[in-house]
Amino acid sequence: MTKQPSRGGKKQAGAGAAPETRWQLQTAKARFSEVFRRARAEGPQWITRQEKEAVVMLPAEEFENLTARARQPRSLVQFFSESPLAKSGIKLERARDYGRKVDL
Repeated sequence: MTKQPSRGGKKQAGAGAAPETRWQLQTAKARFSEVFRRARAEGPQWITRQEKEAVVMLPAEEFENLTARARQPRSLVQFFSESPLAKSGIKLERARDYGRKVDL
């Protein structure tokens, strides 16, 4: 079993290593301001409990981008009516096509 770094915010690797993004729950609670600041500056911060991933703290903008994808229009009509092309004046009509003659 691998252990989380005891300091929560740093890797125990060599110099110049990227900052750790995984925090033990008790460390994240004690250093909440730092976890918050790093989430804003560096991206998602994983917070674990008993060495299992529990939650991820991420910037609000990133969360909005993720949840915006889930907010799909409820119908095809709504999708097209909310499209930026709806008011562009584009003409989508075409001549009626009756098919082609087929010899049987």
